[in-house]
Amino acid sequence: MKVCIFGAGAVGGNAAARLIAARDAEVSVVARGAHLAAIREKGLTLHTGGETLGGMPHAATDDPSTLPPQDLVVVTLKAHSLPAIAGQIRALLAPGAAAVFFTNGVPWWWNHGIDEEAGSLPLLDPDGLLWRDLGPDSVLGGVVYSANAVTEPGVITHTAGNRWIIGEPTGYASPRADAAAEVFQRAGLGGEVTTDIRKAMWEKLALNIAANPLCALSRLPLGRWHEVPGIGALGIGMIKEMLAVAKALGWDLTSEVDPAAALPARPGRPGGKPSMLQDAEAGRPMEVEAIVGQLQAFGRDHGVPTPAIDVVLPLLRALDAAVSKPPVKV
Repeated sequence: MKVCIFGAGAVGGNAAARLIAARDAEVSVVARGAHLAAIREKGLTLHTGGETLGGMPHAATDDPSTLPPQDLVVVTLKAHSLPAIAGQIRALLAPGAAAVFFTNGVPWWWNHGIDEEAGSLPLLDPDGLLWRDLGPDSVLGGVVYSANAVTEPGVITHTAGNRWIIGEPTGYASPRADAAAEVFQRAGLGGEVTTDIRKAMWEKLALNIAANPLCALSRLPLGRWHEVPGIGALGIGMIKEMLAVAKALGWDLTSEVDPAAALPARPGRPGGKPSMLQDAEAGRPMEVEAIVGQLQAFGRDHGVPTPAIDVVLPLLRALDAAVSKPPVKV
């Protein structure tokens, strides 16, 4: 099987290194900059649980057009980066192959299998490039629980989590979803198949909806929330609003998710930096619309009030503009 990891950074690099080490697939990676240069020179290295895994990929490039057709494309780029590469992903796919998107928050393909005429979600695919140039029929949904960091070019450190959930947006079982999960399992990636990938998405969003934006806005890691009375209560309010929106859309998780327990910033839990805080500190765009903006849009479409999110979202959009598009000095 030919497998391409499109975006072999922290999360994608973990997957690529394990797949390379398993020697069960021909693995190519799409990366850039110093990270790509290091992969070309020394391969990918993954440090995990006292082990070191990895090796040289079959190919490493920043130009996916140089790769042959792939049997599986694993996309681990962040949601706002996806429209620009829709055509590149389509060109990589062999006949009948799929692209599995491991993205945070609500996915751009949400309406596939629910309302085809509605097409893509404007906040996530503003010009419809993903829906038109790639097409939702080519997509497998993915949810990943895996904490990783690029600790130096070509080197990934994995610290927690190893769940990789794959499912058809239509809700049906399929050979291609099974095949993708199997190649992950053989590489030690904990691949599992679900017939309700949207439920898996909601379950992870319950952990992200408060921690990501509030850490980014406050610049506080989770371990310091106890220093600011009220921030935890605001986070719980956002989780409750998310659960209300999910219920209105047909996914009632209120008996399964305790908002207080879903809040990662609690005594006894490690105090790390969620991805939005890492991106804010590095001056990178954040996944504002996939994690928060689309949730507000769903709430307004279904008459669900989201007062906490309504306050947080404009501030988060302003922070995103400030850190990713700093003012020009004159």
